Amino acid sequence: MLSSASRAFSEIFSQPFRPVFLKTLGITIALLIAVWLGVQAALTYWVTLPYGWMETVLSVLTGIGMVFGLAILAAPVSAAVAGLFQDEIAGTVERLDYAGDRPGTDVPMMRGLWHTVKFTGVVILGNILALLLLLVPVVNIAAFFLVNGYLLGREYFEAASMRFRSEAETKRLRQQHSFQIFLAGLIIAGVLAVPILNLVTPIFATAFMVHLHKRIAAGERM
Repeated sequence: MLSSASRAFSEIFSQPFRPVFLKTLGITIALLIAVWLGVQAALTYWVTLPYGWMETVLSVLTGIGMVFGLAILAAPVSAAVAGLFQDEIAGTVERLDYAGDRPGTDVPMMRGLWHTVKFTGVVILGNILALLLLLVPVVNIAAFFLVNGYLLGREYFEAASMRFRSEAETKRLRQQHSFQIFLAGLIIAGVLAVPILNLVTPIFATAFMVHLHKRIAAGERM
């Protein structure tokens, strides 16, 4: 599993992945900047303070809050953006590393959009829960990894598997190999926890789960 993770991580910065990497990163950063500018513009328009020093204090506090807010938003925003290119990422891995295998089938557009919306919601929910548990000593770090490990492992594995299998078959395979998929999810959560790297987590996770699905599928055939 670690070799698959290492392989996936090295691939996302390689030449074949560069177009989707730059598209995902560029759109994510543009959206985060748009949110920043939107909040600043809204405050300027709606909030009027009687003294200049108050406006300065508000601007500083808003800037600090936005840094933390955008750090939290980075994961779900990048997940939503990468979801639009998930088939492209998976297809690139399959073409480069499994050229002799039958290629996967891209998910239909509406089904893919629904999966993107659902997955983005899952990431947001998981991180909100983890943030709430940050108030609980000791439990907080464990909660972040357990929640995200389960959710990320499940969603990314299903995305990789459904390029080759029905939803029912994917669910059976996921349940049968749940512990292995959960461990893979913990690795993804570890990347998600690192600032800056969390921007490329969806690309890494998609490539990683393609490799994991291929290994599990090979074991099924034996």
